[in-house]
This record gives sequence, C-alpha cells and structure tokens, in this order.
Amino acid sequence: MPTHPLWNRFEIPSEAEIRAARVHARAAAPAPVEVVPPDPAWAGWYATVRDRIVDALGVRVIALEHVGSTAVPGLWAKPVIDIDLTVASPAAEHDWLPDLERVGFQLRVREPDWEEHRMLRGHQPPTNLHVFGPGAREPRRHVMFRDWLLTHGQDRERYAAVKRRVAAHGFEDAMLYNNAKAWVVYDMYEKIFVADPQHSHDPQPRPAQQTER
Repeated sequence: MPTHPLWNRFEIPSEAEIRAARVHARAAAPAPVEVVPPDPAWAGWYATVRDRIVDALGVRVIALEHVGSTAVPGLWAKPVIDIDLTVASPAAEHDWLPDLERVGFQLRVREPDWEEHRMLRGHQPPTNLHVFGPGAREPRRHVMFRDWLLTHGQDRERYAAVKRRVAAHGFEDAMLYNNAKAWVVYDMYEKIFVADPQHSHDPQPRPAQQTER
C-alpha cells in the first residue's frame, strides 16, 4: 500500500522513554494539565516569543512556525504556545542553545533519535519551543495539521471535545496527556493525508486495541 511521505506509524512513547529524553526535572510542583477556551491573546503571545527568538538567533533561524492548538483560533488548548524552530543542526547545540538560554529558554528534552528534536521551555508567555533541522518531517506534519484544523470546523470541534475529555482525567504530565489523545491525532492525520492532492495514500488504520479512553 502506498503511504504518504509524512506518514508515521501509530506509536506512543513509554513513561521510561519520556523520562530518558528529559534533560531537567520539573522545577514546579505537579499540577493537572489544563485545557482552556480559546483566547485571542495567543496570537500576540506568539508574536512576542517570535521576536525574542529572532533577536537572539538572527540569521540562524531557518524557519519559525506557530503550531499546536494555540495557533488555531477557536480551538480549546493548553495555554502554552508551541513553536517549531528550524536551525542548521540541532545536534550542534553550542551554535544556538546558549543564545536562547540568555533570553530565558531552558532545554528540557533531547531526543537525538527523533529527527534530532530538542524542546525548550520558555516563560512570559509559557512556551514549548521545538527545535528541528532542515530535513525533519515533523514540522511539516505540524503545519499540515494546523492548516487542516483552520479550515475544517467539524474536525476542530471534535478535537476540542477529545482534548477536554482527556484533560478531565487529571494528568499531571503533559506527555501522558498527549499519549492519551494520540489516537485522535493519528486518525486526523490519516484524513489529511488521504485528502492531499500531491501524494497518494491508502489509509493506515490504528491497531484495533488503540482506542479512545
């Protein structure tokens, strides 16, 4: 069966894998993951962080995208801005990390085996900054997902409902919250890939045991 170039198998990280990827333990006391109604201020939050990153890195910024639920007006979300930053080499941390640390970001996750992904945490406003290299597929997937939700209201409402339902379980770790809603994200990607006029794609369903909580 043909698969879309950006297709990934349905896999979720184990708690051991999550712990292994973390660089710093959480400094704050655990608190339940919160999903809140859409806030028009989120676009301004992104603009503030975008300018901070560009001022810190200059021409080393290859691409910068506001992704995740706060990038979709009308969508419920955790009140945290998700940004994908593309640099020449995420593994060459000395080339970009010190300048981001100087403007308040802290490296939290290092995943060399997943497209050299790094994740930094920022504050004022709260931010998850995901760092990838130019050849990474994940930032392209994120943009497709964002753009689909911007233009498909029914899927946007379905995703919001699942997020609220999963958050009600009281997860204190955002990665475990993400695992619990991964099934709907995967199913949405399957719709997006099937609808992509530039690539053929036969649906690749999730394993039967992986269902909604």
